[in-house]
Amino acid sequence: MSATNDKIRGNWNQLKGKVKEQYGELTDNDLAYEEGQEDQLIGRLQEKLGQTKEEVTNWINSL
Repeated sequence: MSATNDKIRGNWNQLKGKVKEQYGELTDNDLAYEEGQEDQLIGRLQEKLGQTKEEVTNWINSL
């Protein structure tokens, strides 16, 4: 399990607010998270933001 997955699992509801502040175009559906579905969440963010998986995970870790 990666540090990013741990961070998502641990406090995604808090992080979600920061994400919405930075990327207002993301919807609740884009940010929906279910335990064990971290890769799907990262994939949706990649698609919406036009970034690589590494860029998305680095960004999440910086929050």
